[in-house]
Amino acid sequence: MRMDIMAVFESPQLFLVGLVWMLIHVIVLVAVAKLIKAPFFFVAVGSQANVGGAASAPIVAAAFHPALAPVGVLLAVPGYALGTYCAWFCGLLMQAVAP
Repeated sequence: MRMDIMAVFESPQLFLVGLVWMLIHVIVLVAVAKLIKAPFFFVAVGSQANVGGAASAPIVAAAFHPALAPVGVLLAVPGYALGTYCAWFCGLLMQAVAP
């Protein structure tokens, strides 16, 4: 691959949008976990299901216990559904800040 890693500095506002998006992800996840007193397992697998999808969420779940891998799939499917709309909204935000 020919990739110019320095191209990130050509549009730093897009990089900033990504950082803000991940910060919102962490804040919402931790706040809801504390609100419902969820164990760390659900926070880790829920985050991975939202960001990584159905391919990586079962791996994180299996790291806690091998029998929990199906839980990763069950958390990833709604993550795909919600993530699609969140990604669309993020794209709109990126269009708003792009020159």
